[in-house]
Amino acid sequence: MLAILYDRIRGDERMLFDAAFELGIPWKKVYLPQLRMELGARPDALKEVTVGLERSVSQSRGLAAARYLEALGLPVVNRPEVIEAAGDKWATSTQLARAGVPQPRTALAVSPEEAIALAEDWGYPVVLKPVVGSWGRMVSKANDRDALEAILEHKAFMGYQHQLYYLQEYVEKPGRDIRVFVVGDEAIAAIYRKSAHWITNTARGGEAENCPVTDEIFEVSVAAARALGGGVLAIDLFESERGLLVNEVNHTMEFKNSVRTTGVNIPRKILEYAWKQAAG
Repeated sequence: MLAILYDRIRGDERMLFDAAFELGIPWKKVYLPQLRMELGARPDALKEVTVGLERSVSQSRGLAAARYLEALGLPVVNRPEVIEAAGDKWATSTQLARAGVPQPRTALAVSPEEAIALAEDWGYPVVLKPVVGSWGRMVSKANDRDALEAILEHKAFMGYQHQLYYLQEYVEKPGRDIRVFVVGDEAIAAIYRKSAHWITNTARGGEAENCPVTDEIFEVSVAAARALGGGVLAIDLFESERGLLVNEVNHTMEFKNSVRTTGVNIPRKILEYAWKQAAG
């Protein structure tokens, strides 16, 4: 039996539930806030479960649940180490670098002074991101030193994670980026996310349009997914003069607005992959 673990039912989860019915596989919903994760014991909610699909909106809840399922000897999509790596931008970047996957120029500073020194060496603008976060929140572009100093001053009062200063070069892009949906070793679909704003996330108003999966998109996206350990991942790409660059990797991807755009039944592909892990 496949368990879909969730803490909020969004459009994406409803589509997964519908796809599970259509596939005819044995499955159940498991509401994470009510799942008792006692080590050495298997709760009734997981009695007949042979594989889990983690779909928590909360990264910390999802990671905890994935670790618990593995402690019970159950396969889970995505695996804890994949969630951990994709949920931390610095971890993502270091693993991409280790695998030789192209990405924007990236660095981490642990002091404001070093962050400024890096930016001065690179030249402006530079982009600052929190190491943990999604939907383009708290992403800033510093066009000069004054702007950077103001951003760093605000970060000083925002908690430990905001004092890890994750910097990337600003990549000029053609009014869009690319999101690629990777399931296992296959890039199953992709969309352009278009916006007049430099942040193109659909959560921030970007418009989705189908993007053909070229050989380059396939190869770079699958290489990025493998670098983080594989599974079900969304890879965000920039088109640049140097070719495609991996911007970010997302471990609990949203797809509800991309099924119609791409014509690909993304939730069915996810469930088919997860169900194979139970047999593997």
